Amino acid sequence: MLRILVLLMLWFVPLCSKSETPKVITEESEATNTESRLPLRELRTFTQVFEQIRLGYVEEVTDTELLENAIAGLLTGLDPHSTYLKADDYGDLQENATGEYGGLGIEVAGDGGLIRVISPIDGTPAAKAGIEAGDLIIEMDNSPIRGMGLQKAIDKLRGEKGTSIKLTVYRESEDGPLTFNITRDIIQISAVRSRLLEPNYGYVRVAQFQVGSGEDFINEVRNLQTNNDGPLNGLVIDLRNNPGGLVPASITIADALIDSGTLVYTEGRLPSANRRFEAERGDILNGVPVVVLINGGSASASEIVAGALQDNRRAAIVGTQSFGKGSVQTVMPLGDGRAVKLTTARYFTPNGRSIQAEGIVPDITIERAEIRPYKTSKRVKEADLDGHLEAKNTVSERANSESETADKPESLIDDNQLYEALNLLKGFHLLGNSKAPG
Repeated sequence: MLRILVLLMLWFVPLCSKSETPKVITEESEATNTESRLPLRELRTFTQVFEQIRLGYVEEVTDTELLENAIAGLLTGLDPHSTYLKADDYGDLQENATGEYGGLGIEVAGDGGLIRVISPIDGTPAAKAGIEAGDLIIEMDNSPIRGMGLQKAIDKLRGEKGTSIKLTVYRESEDGPLTFNITRDIIQISAVRSRLLEPNYGYVRVAQFQVGSGEDFINEVRNLQTNNDGPLNGLVIDLRNNPGGLVPASITIADALIDSGTLVYTEGRLPSANRRFEAERGDILNGVPVVVLINGGSASASEIVAGALQDNRRAAIVGTQSFGKGSVQTVMPLGDGRAVKLTTARYFTPNGRSIQAEGIVPDITIERAEIRPYKTSKRVKEADLDGHLEAKNTVSERANSESETADKPESLIDDNQLYEALNLLKGFHLLGNSKAPG
C-alpha cells in the first residue's frame, strides 16, 4: 500500500505541468524543486503516517476513510469556508441552494417526542391531503414517532417524488386518530417573502440567497405595488441573520434597484476569478427610498447587496455591523456525489472596500431594544377650555402620537429596528427625497 501511494503521488507531478519536459528528480535536485513541484520529502512523511495509522490505530480504519480524512484536512487548514463535501453534505448544499426537495410540504417541530405540524405549505401534497396546523403526527408507515428523534423523522418525511408515506395523526377536534396516505412531490420553498407594513410602505424579507431568490425578490416587489394599488413610498429590505448563499442572486437583487454603476467585483489568483458586475439600466422602484436592515448575522451575499446599495447611495443601511465574510467559494464536483468547496476569490464593494473580517458598517446604527410607549397623565388642551374658538378649514388628525404608536402592528412594536426603518422611510418621503442617502 505504501508503494502504491508513492506512485500515485508521483503520477500527479507531470500532470501539473504537461508542457514541461520530464526531468529525473534526484536527492540533490529535490531541494531546489521543492517550491515549484510537489514536495517529495513531505509526501514520504505523509505515506509513513498513513501506514502507521492504517496498521497501528486502535480500531481498523479503511484506506478510503483515511484518504477522505486527508482530503478534508487539506481544506480545513486553509480557511473556515473551504471544505470537503461528502455525498450527503453536497446533497444538502444543493437542496439549500435550490430551495427544492422531495417531500410532503409541511413545517414541523418536536413536541414531547412526537412531531407537531406548524403549518402545511399551500399547494403541497400535505395541504391537499388535509393535513392541518396543530396536527400531531404519532406514526409514520405504522412506526411510532416517539423515540425516533426530530431529524430522523424529518428525513423519513422526505423522499423521492412519486413515493408515498402513511401518516397517523392526532387532531384535537377528532375522536380518534386520522390516517393519511400522501404521495411525495417536489417542494419548492422561496426564501423571499413580503408584506405591506402599512399603506404605501412595503417590506421584503430575504432569508437566504437561493437560485431563484433574485427573481422572487422582483416578483414580491411587484406584488406589493399591486396590493398597494399604486407606487410605494418606501421599501424595507430585511437581510438580518441572512447567512448568504449564491452570488448571482445577490447581484440580481442589487441590479433591480440600481440604474447604473458597479455592483461588486471579485479578485483571485485565476483569471476566471477576476470579474466585475455592472448594473443594467432600470430601477423597479423608480428611485423610491429604500432602507436595508442588517446585523451581525448578515454575511456574504447579504453584504454584497448592502455594500452595492450603500456605495451607490441607493439605500440607507440600518441596524448593526454585519458579519464580515468577504470571500467567494466555488463548488467543484468530484464525481460519485462528492465535491470540494474552495475559496477562490475576495469580493469588493463598488468603492473598493473589502469587508473581509470587517463587515458593512450601517449608516445609522440601531441596536435591538424593547419599545415601551411612555404613559403620561392626561393634559388639558385648548379644546378642553370653556369658550374655546372652533377650528375652521382643518383636516382631523390623530389625537396624539401615543395613540398612533398604539395602533402599530404588534410586529413593529416588538421589532424596534423595523419600526425605526419605517419612520426613516416616512421622513425621506416627507422631505421629498427620491433616493435614500447612502
